[in-house]
Amino acid sequence: MNYLWLTIAIISEVIGTSSLKACAGFTRLWPSVLVVLGYSTTFYFFSLTLKTIPVGIAYAIWAGAGTVLIALIGFFFYRQKLDAPAIGGMALIVAGILVMNLFSKTTAQ
Repeated sequence: MNYLWLTIAIISEVIGTSSLKACAGFTRLWPSVLVVLGYSTTFYFFSLTLKTIPVGIAYAIWAGAGTVLIALIGFFFYRQKLDAPAIGGMALIVAGILVMNLFSKTTAQ
């Protein structure tokens, strides 16, 4: 269940962060509601995650996956450009997450 909680925390954070652009400085109601709900849900489920996954590992996965997903949402929905260094950096983030989960004994508790 611990990685399910972390996945929910990541998805909620991505929803909240994606809605930040749409809420226009909290001047639009429904995107603003999504921001508050997204971040509230994120921190609740992230706190559940920290009961079983070490904080450094959980945060690295949460931040890394969130960064890559937000960049992809920016690309597909907001038409933001991703150049080769950005794509390469995201590949390194994904590689780092995979290395931590596949090879590190720190992730298991």
